[in-house]
Amino acid sequence: MMRPPPFCRCASVAVLCLLSSLLSLPAAEPSAAALIAPFFTPPTEFAGQPGSYRSPLLFNDGSRVKSAADWSRRRAEMLAQWHGLMGAWPPVLEKPKLEYLVQSKRENFTQHRIRLELAPNVSGEAWLLIPDGKGPFPAVLVPFYEPETSIGLGKSPQRDFALQLTRKGFVSLSIGSPGGDARKPESGREVWQPLSFLGYIGANCWHALANLPQVDPKRIGVAGHSYGGKWAMFAACFYDKFAAAAWSDPGIVFDESRSNVNYWEPWYLGRDPQVTRKPGIVTPQNPRTGAYKTMMETGRDLHEVHALMAPRPFLVSGGSEDPPSRWIPLNHTIAVNDLLGTKNRVAMTNRKEHSPNEESNAALVAFFEHFLKP
Repeated sequence: MMRPPPFCRCASVAVLCLLSSLLSLPAAEPSAAALIAPFFTPPTEFAGQPGSYRSPLLFNDGSRVKSAADWSRRRAEMLAQWHGLMGAWPPVLEKPKLEYLVQSKRENFTQHRIRLELAPNVSGEAWLLIPDGKGPFPAVLVPFYEPETSIGLGKSPQRDFALQLTRKGFVSLSIGSPGGDARKPESGREVWQPLSFLGYIGANCWHALANLPQVDPKRIGVAGHSYGGKWAMFAACFYDKFAAAAWSDPGIVFDESRSNVNYWEPWYLGRDPQVTRKPGIVTPQNPRTGAYKTMMETGRDLHEVHALMAPRPFLVSGGSEDPPSRWIPLNHTIAVNDLLGTKNRVAMTNRKEHSPNEESNAALVAFFEHFLKP
């Protein structure tokens, strides 16, 4: 029996070693696009279902939007209507004051404690995280009750959106409630709904980020959880310079069966200079107040606000307050994007719990990587 020459035996061993090393390598991580792709498609049971929501593709007079030019006019009509209900914004601060207070190095970024002008005569301390390397970078604004949680210095690690995004190469700006108490909105603005004021603060923060040399102003998004999700939604929808947005379980439409979808409260849309309602769900003894009352009586709902995003992309990171059935109102924004000729601009992930988890956060980060990274 002939034996193979020594060089053949060596070659065979080398091939086997190579195959063994290849098999032992970890599988390549899916791209951001691949990770987020499944979440643009509604479940079959909700696909194309409009529910009882009035189409945003209908003008107030009942005529139908048929073109992009029509949509531009309809969008302006909706903006005027919503601002009329909530109180018009003053001029946006294009150069809000920003003061650097303390700087420290963390992981692969530099952490700055700053003082930022949030609105005229309103300032607050915030955290600005800037990745190592050469910019300009994409950026994300992250509002929450206080800014520490968003950068991983709070008690809820899965709500650290700013930290997770900065680790992936995003500048992040984390801000907290103006005045320090979400339930006690700034006084002196009784004719201005607090949630609209938060949206206005978000617009000013967009400019604070856009003015930084490390930031690409065309790639600025906004993300928030719960209260921060409501805030992020109103900032992104009412200020179209935001390129993308993610809203984690805010309750994306009015829902009086859910106590946490509490847009009726005076610190959101229920402020009324004539009436102070007790906190809690709407009842005959504790009725609707303020702009929220008018919105409900006139058939307004937040699917109209979502539609203002089109064709900009957004992700709903749904939990207990935003289950898969929320695709029904989201279908209306999909219809607007269809009219504009854009696909895959509305995404939703779902989990059972209100709190974010590793999987939902991975999708949120991938969403911003897909849409805001070059």
